[in-house]
Amino acid sequence: MDGNGRWAEQRGLPRIVGHHRGVEAVKTVVQECRSLGLDYLTLYAFSSENWGRPAEEVSALMGLLCRYLESELEPMLTRGLRLQVIGETGRLPREARRVLDQAMARTAANDGMVLTLALSYGSRDEIVRAVRSLTAEVLAGRCVPEAVDEALLSSFLDTRGLPDPDLLIRTSGEMRISNFLLWQLAYTELYFTEVLWPDFDAIELHRALEEYAGRQRRFGLTGAQLHGKQSPEEDHH
Repeated sequence: MDGNGRWAEQRGLPRIVGHHRGVEAVKTVVQECRSLGLDYLTLYAFSSENWGRPAEEVSALMGLLCRYLESELEPMLTRGLRLQVIGETGRLPREARRVLDQAMARTAANDGMVLTLALSYGSRDEIVRAVRSLTAEVLAGRCVPEAVDEALLSSFLDTRGLPDPDLLIRTSGEMRISNFLLWQLAYTELYFTEVLWPDFDAIELHRALEEYAGRQRRFGLTGAQLHGKQSPEEDHH
């Protein structure tokens, strides 16, 4: 979700105003994804690199996170959403962790769409942490090196239990992944749009989904191989 600050700057407004508008876009997209029957939605809300932003902006973003979770808890319960988080949440302020833990606990039994927030998240850091944990298992004798494969390493990632994404949407015209789900995006379809996140609405979401629907996902195979043959099982993400 990129472009909040630029959206505000283009209008001569403080950057935090753009973040407030970005929260409204989050609410719209979450509701539309739930209405469409998607099973999983992951939002890159705050990266590990974002800690380097001005302290005032970081503090404001943490406050926005708390207010969003508090105001959206009842709607999440009503819609059956289950909230999850990935990233180094231990770096979040105490109040943000409290509100986040409460929201996850309250929605844990829901069986609708899984809404995952990436907070203080960086994919390289996630992979390093996973390798450290896996190495500790090997050194403790609970795992042998020969047993290490893609599935085992994936089970040590923050996203364990989640399917790899089918579609990645990047707003604001930036053409990069920005340290997001590097392992998980191996065969994900990528969609880039010039639209800034505060202006990303249900119409823009449908445009992205329509383009995705027209693509052929080959997973390393040829089109001829897939013709008349069921492709690998996919989850709505």
